[in-house]
Amino acid sequence: MQRACDFEERRKHLAGLSDQELKDRFWELAQEIVKPLYELAYTHTSPSIERSVLLRMGFSSLEAQSIVSSAEKRGLLGKGAGNIVLTYARAKDIDYVPAGRELASGGGWDEITGVFGGERSS
Repeated sequence: MQRACDFEERRKHLAGLSDQELKDRFWELAQEIVKPLYELAYTHTSPSIERSVLLRMGFSSLEAQSIVSSAEKRGLLGKGAGNIVLTYARAKDIDYVPAGRELASGGGWDEITGVFGGERSS
């Protein structure tokens, strides 16, 4: 079975558009298509995703696990583990690696909890 060629019929609504208008329309539709995926990614994370982010930032798996566990325990995982480390580094005016290591060893969580407003716990 051969499909009938209906290209000319389907493109009528685009026929009067300039190249720039077609390009703009393409990007408008592309953004519309990925918007639900972007929203899902923005609002959902998991410990494994957050550990992966920290590993890519240069932390060991043990350090990453400690930071993620501490963030999860305080209700801060949705803020992003990498974001938590960077925020703490800025607050302490130090590089992010020592900041993350301090968080991994248990320090700094009261300050971070105050910044992000999670549940306080030790």
